[in-house]
Amino acid sequence: MMVWALAGLGLVILLLAGDALVKGAVNLSLRVGIPALIVSLTIVAFGTSAPELLISVNAVLMDKPGLALGNVIGSNTANVLLVLGLPAIISVLHTSGCETRKTYVFMLIASVLFIGLAFLGTFTFWSGLLLLAALAYMLFDAARDAKRHRRAVAAAGPVEEEVEGADPDMPWWRIIVFLVLGLVGLPLGADLLVDNASIIARQYGVTDAVIGLTLVALGTSLPELATTVMAALRRQADVALGNVIGSNMFNLLAIIGITALVGPIPVDPEFLTFDLWVMLAASLILIPFVFFKIDIGRVWGVLLTGAYLAYVTFVLS
Repeated sequence: MMVWALAGLGLVILLLAGDALVKGAVNLSLRVGIPALIVSLTIVAFGTSAPELLISVNAVLMDKPGLALGNVIGSNTANVLLVLGLPAIISVLHTSGCETRKTYVFMLIASVLFIGLAFLGTFTFWSGLLLLAALAYMLFDAARDAKRHRRAVAAAGPVEEEVEGADPDMPWWRIIVFLVLGLVGLPLGADLLVDNASIIARQYGVTDAVIGLTLVALGTSLPELATTVMAALRRQADVALGNVIGSNMFNLLAIIGITALVGPIPVDPEFLTFDLWVMLAASLILIPFVFFKIDIGRVWGVLLTGAYLAYVTFVLS
């Protein structure tokens, strides 16, 4: 029970530290004059992916690459099936009114690129550079689109930009506290979670890859799940769908891209024969909702959630 408690503690520390780092970094950047648009596209996106990044980097440094890859692949599968499925059961996601086609196509391209590199057998330093180059292009394109949109609506008057974690009245001392808590808490939480998840894997006779695909992946998808549930309740389907698509892109390109620069990541053959294809299939499930303007209703929510539970049951068995 102690290792489960410590793994849970590590996860809680990770989530709280990631949130603190986002708040501190956002408010520091806005205070020193970095535009909110750039903050949204970079600091917030990377900050919310910090738990996955720290876990993956720690896993490679501790010679547990299966945990790093399992975390990313499992998180992407959970993001589509569970993070969209559960909220849809609570409240219909009106995705028919969302315009996410371009970003979704980028996500599919990122998935195909990721799978292609995986079939080379190892994510090397050069693989990491290629993934990060793809990420840089997508961020540049998103920034260009956002600027065009802002120019188009400029005639309507000034538009107040909303950035997650921004508080115009936050004092400097609180910004510093958030940054310190984030920078100290992230590596501490990652160490606790990776160490104890590996002990659990040995106790139950399962591999680090399986623990990454299930326990760790589910844990690191909790922020996305919480965000999507709130978006569903507020009838903000664009936030829910955009959250999942953006998170999946960052997982594939940024997390593994940066981790591969730290050390090589050998690919478990099990990933090549099953889990990568489940991840791709889960991504393709979004086609009707993105291209044919179909809402994610409660029936779809049950089907998506059931598919995720079936996947996890199969992996653990």
